[in-house]
Amino acid sequence: MNPIIFAIPVFMLTILLEAWVAHRRGLAVYDIPDAVTSLHHGVLSQLTGAFTKLATLGIYVAVYETYRLTEWSTGNVWLWVLALVFYDLCYYWAHRFGHEVNVMWASHVVHHSSEYYNLSTALRQTSTGSLLGWAFYLPMAVAGVPPVMLVTVGLIDLLYQYWVHTELIGRLGVLDRILVTPSNHRVHHGQNDYCIDKNYGGILILWDRLFGTFEDERDGEKIVYGIRKPLKSYSPIWGNLHYYADLWRESVAAKGWRAKLGVWLAPPGGWTDEPIAHFEPATFARFGPQTPDALRWYVAVQYAGMVPAVVWFLAGLGKVALFDSALYALTITVWAAVLGGVLEGHLWARRVECLRLLGLGAAFVLLPQWFSWDAPVAVRILVGAFALGSVVWMVTRGLRLPTTDTSTGNADQQGVAA
Repeated sequence: MNPIIFAIPVFMLTILLEAWVAHRRGLAVYDIPDAVTSLHHGVLSQLTGAFTKLATLGIYVAVYETYRLTEWSTGNVWLWVLALVFYDLCYYWAHRFGHEVNVMWASHVVHHSSEYYNLSTALRQTSTGSLLGWAFYLPMAVAGVPPVMLVTVGLIDLLYQYWVHTELIGRLGVLDRILVTPSNHRVHHGQNDYCIDKNYGGILILWDRLFGTFEDERDGEKIVYGIRKPLKSYSPIWGNLHYYADLWRESVAAKGWRAKLGVWLAPPGGWTDEPIAHFEPATFARFGPQTPDALRWYVAVQYAGMVPAVVWFLAGLGKVALFDSALYALTITVWAAVLGGVLEGHLWARRVECLRLLGLGAAFVLLPQWFSWDAPVAVRILVGAFALGSVVWMVTRGLRLPTTDTSTGNADQQGVAA
């Protein structure tokens, strides 16, 4: 059973708790469209990971079986601790290269594209990280760390990093000097000049202190989150592909194969000794098309309906035929992509959303099985009623709400009736 299945309810509950606490304190650390977009990225990351992690683990196993120098005992608790430290060191370098090499930044930029910093941001993960990231952990295979140990400590390292994505926890004294804490990781997500390419650690901040990439959070300068070239989109598809598109255009325009290759291998700032451009926090404006509140809450409710589908998809891996799993993943991907368009206020997305609801509701109610699940009649009726009710709301209210020009953030007051 995929452990993430058990983590998902914890993620959802803690996000709601953080949002409630922030609201009580009068802190604007959450925005529904941004948070849902982060969650959509997390969903797509899990979908793609379902098809790629087996391959990358297979590479690790092959290297382990062929080239390992020794074999670590899984019965020794200290070797488990050492494996976690070893993994965290490998993660540091994978993470650092993810910021300092364009082709890897194209994957990792997803995680930094949110202009808010909260627990939902932790789930804004890439769908393309398996392309290159696996290579950084092969030294563990050569050293003799068994695959089961790699997977376990990797999961611990990943889950640890969830809680540090918050503005509600301040400095933690001596822990800030040893561990990655919310204070340390806020610096990592900042656009401010002093924040760029700092604090790469996963669990231990000691690596950054050792390799010269540590920077302490400054009390007198508010951190602005996001990326220097803003994403300006709620689409999880574009969120994963936009930087690859930029690199492709630059490499096509470059003259000669060395220059073309250099585009992909250069740091995000290019091959230059010039300092990065100054960032002025006071002039920064967050992306926020004036999507009507009704549509924002509609999308939040639809995402809540997506969560059980994702859980069932993950639970069915290995039990459902590959083609059916791919079809299920495509269904959820379209679900997230259309909701992203709805969040941006596009009229076309609302129309497609009606078609999606009709198709999804009819398929769930009428098909004999929902990807190997014989749903009880009561559940079929409930899902069908939810889909039909959503269509009715979208037709009677959603389609008549103002559309949004996302290039300016201004609402176009022409509704469907016009």
